[in-house]
Amino acid sequence: MKVKVYSNYDEMSKAAAELVATQLAVKPDSVLVFPSGDSPTGTLNYLVSWANDGRIDLTKASIVGLDEWVGMDENDKGSCKYYLKNTFFDKLNTKLTNVTLFNAKADDLEAECDRINGFIASKGGIDVMMVGIGMNGHLGLNEPGTPFNLYAHRSELDPVTVEVGQKYFDKATPLTGGITLGLQHLAEAGKAILIASGAKKADIIAKSLQGEVSTAVPASILQTLDNAVVLLDEEVATKLIKV
Repeated sequence: MKVKVYSNYDEMSKAAAELVATQLAVKPDSVLVFPSGDSPTGTLNYLVSWANDGRIDLTKASIVGLDEWVGMDENDKGSCKYYLKNTFFDKLNTKLTNVTLFNAKADDLEAECDRINGFIASKGGIDVMMVGIGMNGHLGLNEPGTPFNLYAHRSELDPVTVEVGQKYFDKATPLTGGITLGLQHLAEAGKAILIASGAKKADIIAKSLQGEVSTAVPASILQTLDNAVVLLDEEVATKLIKV
């Protein structure tokens, strides 16, 4: 695991986008995983700008969604599909044709996990997997207690995730479960990128990166991964012990 600290959110976001751009330059048909939420917006904005001005080409890449709330799709404002569509896909001048997202309304969610796992395997694995971090240390919807060796799976949501997740919706919304890529996907990715910013996540970042490695804090797996790059802004890095 490598940790890099930037002066602000914008610089961190640009650095994350640069890692994606570098990967695309080496392998145009890379498999890229992006999260939703507050953290990746700056990075996705850079990628949209660079794609639209011709600096990067996303048309050969395969884009895979990280996770989704069970029972939701792109018509639900707080869904991951809604976020990626409105923040990323719809802002590109060129329509992407290689996009694979979870169908969280599927009758058989286990089969849906198998479909996503099979797609990733058919492409030779994930080249870049980008994640944010939850207030409870979750990555994607790999909640506290999730084994590190799972691929895509349905998840039972931690109460903290249910509470914090309400910020993405206009009104109180029942969150009954999640479907997500697993931490084994993160471990096997060519590059695993964690992005985090803001003072409110300083405690969980310190616990994840310098505390005990435990499934109780899913993000602590990053300490064990040689492929992991952690990009932080100065505010979120304030509780880290300098070594």
